[in-house]
Amino acid sequence: METAPFFETVMDGPPDGRAVWLTTSDGVRIRAGLWPEGTRGTVLIFPGRTEYVEKYSDAARHFQAAGLASVTVDWRGQGLTTRPQHDRMLGHVNNYSEFQRDVDALLALCGSEDLPRPYYLLAHSMGGLIGLGAVQDRTDFARVVFSSPLWGLPLPPHMRILALTLSSAAAMLRMGEQGAPASGKNADPAGQPFEGNLLTNDPEMFAWMKRQITEHPDLALGAPTLGWLWATFREMHHRARQAAPAIPCLTLLGSDEDIVDPDAIHVRMGSWPGSRLEMVPGGRHETLMEDAATRGRLYDQIIAHFLD
Repeated sequence: METAPFFETVMDGPPDGRAVWLTTSDGVRIRAGLWPEGTRGTVLIFPGRTEYVEKYSDAARHFQAAGLASVTVDWRGQGLTTRPQHDRMLGHVNNYSEFQRDVDALLALCGSEDLPRPYYLLAHSMGGLIGLGAVQDRTDFARVVFSSPLWGLPLPPHMRILALTLSSAAAMLRMGEQGAPASGKNADPAGQPFEGNLLTNDPEMFAWMKRQITEHPDLALGAPTLGWLWATFREMHHRARQAAPAIPCLTLLGSDEDIVDPDAIHVRMGSWPGSRLEMVPGGRHETLMEDAATRGRLYDQIIAHFLD
């Protein structure tokens, strides 16, 4: 197994971490990060759109302190994993079934590394939509935690119709790898100010995230493609129509969420037997990247949920 870059100078994780290259069933090379020390189980961390291995080193540290190993991934189209050749700043996927191939490769890594069972899932934002598919289609996971999952987009009706029309037309015309208009072009993510950001209330965590992509600009990602948008609409609709799996679920949602649709999360949680929705007062999109006290409290709840 080939070693992949692992930027320890911008991480806050356990000392045993490393990264490797994996090849999916359709031949895509993806990067996975793992912190293998643990005896009580393994947490598979599904990042959100624009995210990467290094961003979840803090999570790995919390889990290892509780005796849990952890692994995470750069999804296809972001991080150091394969991206569109014509513009690597565009995050692209044609269908969420492609992300499930990334999940298969990550589960195979857990097996080949003999990481301890049971397997638990922590899935954030876009990773929450991928994770919902993973727990609906598989029986690998004992328990799941979602953080601000992308189960809906907070668009007014006219914008939703426009986005659906443009993205579906682009896919039919084979123009899906074009950037989606008015989707937050981000040619220089490291240059965004803390004031008014939608991610976190904590300036230290915001500065940490900025430093990661300032020191390693290959990790940065800009706007999604029209193909990604169309694939996301289709997957949200598909997963909303499927029943909740028989797996204990905890979902974290900030009261100041403004990136994903809180209503869609409330609807899904209302139809998931045995699930629990934890509201984070004042929390923004990155519920697990708020201030240290909030992070500590939430990780305590997550670990208790996993190990209960």
